[in-house]
Amino acid sequence: MRSNIVSEAGLPTRLSQWWEGIPFLTSAVVIVCGIIYLVCLLVGYDSFIEICFLPSAVVSQFQVYRIYTSVLFHGSLLHVMFNMMALVPLGTELERIMGSVRLLYVMILLATSNALLHLFIALLVAHNPFHPYPYFMNECGIGFSGILFSMIVIETTLSGVQSRSLFGLFNVPAKWYAWILLVVFQLLMTNISLLGHLCGILSGFAYTYGLFNYLLPGPSFYSSIESSSWLSSCVRRPKFILCTGGNPSGYIPTHSSPNTTSSLLSGSMWRNISSWIPQRQTSTQVEQDQRFPGTGRTLGSSRNQAVSTMNSDSSLQARLLDNSSLDHPSDVAESGLGQRISDGRRSAVDSVTAVGGGHTPTQGLVTFDEEVQKLAAMGFEKTQAEVALAAADGDMNVAVEILMSQQACI
Repeated sequence: MRSNIVSEAGLPTRLSQWWEGIPFLTSAVVIVCGIIYLVCLLVGYDSFIEICFLPSAVVSQFQVYRIYTSVLFHGSLLHVMFNMMALVPLGTELERIMGSVRLLYVMILLATSNALLHLFIALLVAHNPFHPYPYFMNECGIGFSGILFSMIVIETTLSGVQSRSLFGLFNVPAKWYAWILLVVFQLLMTNISLLGHLCGILSGFAYTYGLFNYLLPGPSFYSSIESSSWLSSCVRRPKFILCTGGNPSGYIPTHSSPNTTSSLLSGSMWRNISSWIPQRQTSTQVEQDQRFPGTGRTLGSSRNQAVSTMNSDSSLQARLLDNSSLDHPSDVAESGLGQRISDGRRSAVDSVTAVGGGHTPTQGLVTFDEEVQKLAAMGFEKTQAEVALAAADGDMNVAVEILMSQQACI
C-alpha cells in the first residue's frame, strides 16, 4: 500500500489559486493592459504619439480620447509588469471594499481628474510670465501609474496604518509614503512622468478629503448597473463583487489614535471643513460617504445586504465618531452628534442581533468587542481590527484576511 504523503502544491496550482483570489475588475484591467501591450509588441507599434497624453494635442486639437487611451498603453515589458504587479494588491483591497462597478467608476474619475490636473499644471508652467517652461506641454505620458499613485493615497488613508515599508528596506510615515515614492522613482528612473505621478497623488488626496463627493453617485446608481442585462454575464462570475452601499454619515472611516486631536480628519476641524464640501443625500435625508463605502458583497453571499451594510457601517461609524467627539463635548451638545451616535449604535446592535439570531443587544455589542480583542491579541492594531471586522460583517476569518492583505501591502 502507498503511504499517505503530503506534498506541496505545484507552481501551476499556486498560480491558479493566486489568480482566483484576484477580484473581477482588477484581473480584467491586468488582462486588458497585458493584451494591449502584446498586440503592440507583435505589430511593432512603439511610438505611442497618437494615443499618449500630450497636453499640446489635447489643447490644440481637442483630442480628449488621450485621457483614457494613455492609461491602458505601456512603453516596455518592465513598465507593464511593474504597474500590474502594483495594481494587484491595491486593486484587490479596494475592490473588496468598494465593489467592482464602484471601483471602475472611481478609476475613470481618477483618470479624468489626473488628466485635467496634468493639463492645468502644464499650461500654468508653460505660460507663466516669469520663466516659461514649455517642456510639459510636449511631454508624451502613458501608463497606469498615475491611477496607481491615487490608489496608494486612498488605500493608505483607508487602512489607517501609521507607517509603510519602502521596498522592505525601512519604514516611513504613512502620510508621506506616496510623496517619498514619487521622489524615489524620479531619482531612479529619469524617463518617467513626474507630472503624471504628481497629479495622481493630488487626485488621491482630493478624493480622500471629499472634494469629489458631488461627482459620486448613490448606491442605486451602481445597483441599476449591476442589475442590467448587458452586465449579467459578468455579475454571475464568482470573482465579481457587488456594491453594498455607503456609510450612513458623511465622515471618513479612517483610524482614530490618541494623538489625532489636531488631525484634519477628526474632531470639530473636520466638521467645519465638511460643511463646505458638497455632500450627497439619499431619499431618507441620511448623508452617505461614497468614498469608502464599506465592504463589497460577492454574488454567492447568503446574508442580507441591507442588514450587513447597516451592521458594518453603523457600528464602525458610531465607534469612530464617539472617539473623536470625546475631546469636544461642547460640539456634541450643540450639533446633536451624541444622539446620532447612540442611534447608530442601537441600529448596529440590532443588526448584529438580526444576523446572529437570539442574542440580546448587549450581547451583540459585547461579541463585537470580544472579537476586536481577539484580533488585537493576534498582534493587529485595535483600530485596524475594528475597521476590518466591520468591513467583514463580523466574520473573524474574513477580518483576518483583510488585515493580512493590508500588512502584505505595507
